[in-house]
Amino acid sequence: MSALSILRELRRLAEQTPAHRDRHVDLLRAVAIVAVVVGHWLAVHVTYDGTLRGDSVLALVPWTRPFTWLFQVMPVFFLVGGFANAASLDSHHEQGGGASGWVLRRTDRLVRPTTALLAVLATGGLVARGFGADPDLIGTAVWLATIPLWFLTAYLAVIVLTPPMLALHRRYGLAVPIVLTALVGLGDAARMGLNIPYVGEGNFLFAWLAVHQIGFAWRDGRLPDRRGVALPLIGAGLVALVLLTVVGPYPVSMVGVAGQEIQNTAPPTLALLALATVQTGLALLLHAPARRWLRRLTPWTTVVAVNSVIMTLFLWHLTAAVLGVLALYPTGLLPQPQPGSPAWLALRIPWLLVLALILMVLVAVFGRIERRRGPRPGPGDATGVQAALLTLTGVAGVLAGLLGIALAERGQGPAGLPTLALAAYFTGAAVLRFARRRHS
Repeated sequence: MSALSILRELRRLAEQTPAHRDRHVDLLRAVAIVAVVVGHWLAVHVTYDGTLRGDSVLALVPWTRPFTWLFQVMPVFFLVGGFANAASLDSHHEQGGGASGWVLRRTDRLVRPTTALLAVLATGGLVARGFGADPDLIGTAVWLATIPLWFLTAYLAVIVLTPPMLALHRRYGLAVPIVLTALVGLGDAARMGLNIPYVGEGNFLFAWLAVHQIGFAWRDGRLPDRRGVALPLIGAGLVALVLLTVVGPYPVSMVGVAGQEIQNTAPPTLALLALATVQTGLALLLHAPARRWLRRLTPWTTVVAVNSVIMTLFLWHLTAAVLGVLALYPTGLLPQPQPGSPAWLALRIPWLLVLALILMVLVAVFGRIERRRGPRPGPGDATGVQAALLTLTGVAGVLAGLLGIALAERGQGPAGLPTLALAAYFTGAAVLRFARRRHS
């Protein structure tokens, strides 16, 4: 399909958007992913002295850490995910569908582009190794390109848990995220105060589930988008954030910084949930004006375009950074001033432009995988024990593979990725594909 045809199709989709669709949710999702992409690109610091070396700007330039309050917007993605997943599941149930069919449909768009990324990275790593490339360089490049998979691991787990968690929301409402937040606090206390290892790891699930549940409450009106609700959330969240970080024991950075004993994302902490509270209040406050603005065709078409390839943008943005590093630094095209200096700040503009151009090429090549719709179970299909077992087996394989890749040290396996984790992922993805075809 040509670029012109794609643009025409996107405009057609924008024009045919149902009146009941909440366009503000789509805008927030697009803004969140773009902010993550730009934030990651700005945080990368690379030097070349015959060998490529990488570090984080946050570790080298401490005054940049408060800016992570602007760029750490993953809570927004889980918030709108809760809103959208509740709406999608309700619609699926109204058509007579069951939980297994919904999970198969909902995971399809996440798994297909992820499978393409891992297949390309594994193949590229093997080819580079065959041509005699430095294994350490291959391992570092592949490790950097797979950093986005930690988010996908958490989000897929939240999707699978959406049916029972939505049922809990219907019965207990906002009590559910309150309990989950208390569990996050207990995990923080056990990890930071009592030095009990591994207890806080549950926060990887509890924190993101809490934000996802807030999305349920926003969608059904238990958390209304009124100034009387939004402004107190913003104020309380900011006060808590300052007290927990500037005064309290949590770091200011909302992104992990090497060398810090406590990090706000690994696992998520109460400080990150305080930031999520601020972002929730802002989302509620801007709801009505954003919906009015998005009635205009041009901005709404732009939002539709970004959302049509949103997983491709997210999954490939650090691969674009790797390619940009290889193109700019060994060739001497980009100078290497001291990070944080005026020259370094000025060079962030060409750096971002080059990476944006590379990412556009990657999206042009791989975005069609995300836009293409594979076999999807009908509303009455994918029910029964067999469908549930296939779905759970496939999801378990995918999650085990993603978790293994996320936790692996750099350079494992001949392709720069842990072989067993890759095998688990591809097996799980194949099972999910088989289940979709069988029940479509």
